[in-house]
Amino acid sequence: MPSMSLSWVRIIGAVALLSLAGAARAEGDAARGASLAYTCLGCHGIDNYKNVYPTYSVPRLRGQHPNYLVAALKAYKSQERSHATMHAQAASFSEQDMQDVVAFLAGPSLQTGATPRGTPPAKVTEVCVACHGKDGVGLTPDYPNLAGQHEDYIKQALHNYKSGVRKNPIMSGMAANLTEQDINELAKYYSSQRPSLCATDEIRKLGKCAGL
Repeated sequence: MPSMSLSWVRIIGAVALLSLAGAARAEGDAARGASLAYTCLGCHGIDNYKNVYPTYSVPRLRGQHPNYLVAALKAYKSQERSHATMHAQAASFSEQDMQDVVAFLAGPSLQTGATPRGTPPAKVTEVCVACHGKDGVGLTPDYPNLAGQHEDYIKQALHNYKSGVRKNPIMSGMAANLTEQDINELAKYYSSQRPSLCATDEIRKLGKCAGL
């Protein structure tokens, strides 16, 4: 098992590299993205919509970092992330298509600075805070915002990193040492943070995420 100090070295080094890579932020045309994202809204536009098997909530995308979502689409396209529907969707997109779709779906990113809700689990203060903060807002544009994300989706993502279904050297290394209790505590904590990610359908109804 890697030592905690080695884990921190890995994280800090990765943050530095990705911060430099993130200097050229994803820039997309939201109007064009709206015309491309009609199939995306069938799942991501409806809050509490479920993936069929395994069963878990489809992630909320509104308020997410655009750079992270473009990277996620590329990972589905290359099959670094395993999901048949998402692979088929991403494989049909050019990089500009991805940036445009993301600009439409994500909108303005969540901003850090909110007072965290509840007491952070030990793993948050030991490891997760280096990338996701205590409030669940990614510290660089390349790291995902977790605040208000579906609890069961966060659990599924961590299990996938732990099992290798999702291939990412940083997250795989971190998730490898998580117990089931750790995963449950992390998912519950970050899903409860506000301001919150939300589904695009909520934006259409309220003009903003309810958690903002």
